[in-house]
Amino acid sequence: MQQTIDRIAGVTDRIALDPDTVEQDLARLVLGLMAFLRQLMELQAIRRMEAGTLSADQEEKLGTTLMKAEAAIHDLARKFGLTADDLSLDLGPLGKTI
Repeated sequence: MQQTIDRIAGVTDRIALDPDTVEQDLARLVLGLMAFLRQLMELQAIRRMEAGTLSADQEEKLGTTLMKAEAAIHDLARKFGLTADDLSLDLGPLGKTI
């Protein structure tokens, strides 16, 4: 019901490119995709750890890399005036990425 009301009212979470904010809009899209891919890599890393296919050294390096990637994404987002919530992309019936 709420989705119908939002659609009629013109409320949407979709990215709309505006000539005045095109850099921020594109940054939101790119950083949102990067955040989504980082989450997928994190899930894969967890699966590999649970399966016992990583050494302790590999787990440490992977964890450090994922943390640095997350920090870099959020740092870039702040430079464009974006919050973590802004990086959540709506995938329609699949839901939101973050």
